[in-house]
Amino acid sequence: MPRSRINGNFIDKTSSIVANILLRIIPTTSGEKKAFTYYRDGMSAQSEGNYAEALQNYYEATRPEIDPYDRSYILYNIGLIHTSNGEHTKALEYYFRALERNPFLPQAFHNMAVICHYRGEQAIIQGDSEIAEAWFDQAAEYWKQAIALTPGNYIEAHNWLKITRRFE
Repeated sequence: MPRSRINGNFIDKTSSIVANILLRIIPTTSGEKKAFTYYRDGMSAQSEGNYAEALQNYYEATRPEIDPYDRSYILYNIGLIHTSNGEHTKALEYYFRALERNPFLPQAFHNMAVICHYRGEQAIIQGDSEIAEAWFDQAAEYWKQAIALTPGNYIEAHNWLKITRRFE
């Protein structure tokens, strides 16, 4: 049974009903409908912390989804889960894949920067300042891209760029 049919609260049920109505009246292919259903179920599972179920739904959603924009959000959400699970290399891979399809995802650039910054901090702890600087430089590049796409957002990143003299 699809997750969208077992959600217990009023808002989830209402959202599912509206989504199902929209799927019926908006002209879409059966593949697009299937991809949307898996994506919606993945978001629901993810919001409840059921990451394994969410990943399964997102992977299923990627199969029929051919629209690059929609696919980018599926891939981005897969990256989010891998980030939450501490699987940073996998997360970066999925953020890259999302950006290949939609280069206007500032949140993907931001999350990539956060991972690179974290890796820089880890390198400092391990006593490798050269590697740390390389990670921080990469984080700066990703944050610059995120800020360029959404000026006024990512204030802390903007301040970090200024403080570390990485902002051009």
